[in-house]
Parts: sequence; structure tokens; C-alpha cells
Amino acid sequence: MQPHFTGTSLITDDVPALAAFYALVLDAEVEGEAPFARVTVPGAALSFFSAQRMEAMVPGSTSAAASGNFTLEFRVTDVDARHELLTARGVEILKPPTTQPWGRRSVWLRDPDGNIVNLYQEG
Repeated sequence: MQPHFTGTSLITDDVPALAAFYALVLDAEVEGEAPFARVTVPGAALSFFSAQRMEAMVPGSTSAAASGNFTLEFRVTDVDARHELLTARGVEILKPPTTQPWGRRSVWLRDPDGNIVNLYQEG
């Protein structure tokens, strides 16, 4: 059977804060609470797991991990409307809405752990 991608889990020191951030950005509900929570959107789930619990399960597993070494991407219907909404709610914007030469329009955010989030719409 071909693998089926179902989501990503972010390891964090603050599960409730990170889950709440993504629920706000993605207009979704948080399911669960520390040490494990998730936000589900069409196509996949984004989960959050306690760094302390991860270390307890697999000692040393997070020693080389770092935030901000990847970009999470989510397709949205209207980048500009989403930008206005998130700016009004105090979300840190890294790069305001721009249209790339290949036609994709996007806005970049930073989550509370320092990870980059790209909200985009196809041109």
C-alpha cells in the first residue's frame, strides 16, 4: 500500500498556546489538550505534542530539533481577506500578501514557536 500523508505533529513546550494559534489561523477547533492536541482541516491534521512528554518517551529525541527550519503551507480562498483578519487579531506577519512570478499569492506568518506559515491561493 502506498503511504498516505495524514498530517504533521509539532513538538512544543506550550501545547495549548500553539494549538490555539493554529485554530485561530485556520478557523478550526482544537481537539484535546496537553500533552496532545490537534487541529483538523480538510486533507490532514496538525497535531501538537509536549516536548517534555516526547523526551520522556524517547530520551534525546528533541535534542537536535529546532523550530523555523520548515514552512507549513495551507491553501486558502482569499489571502488578502485572511491577512486583514489575522492582522486585526495581532498575528505576526512576516511577509504581507504578494503574488509570486508563478502566480501563487501568499502571506507569511510566524507561529509562537518560530515556525513559518505560508497561507496561499493559486493565481
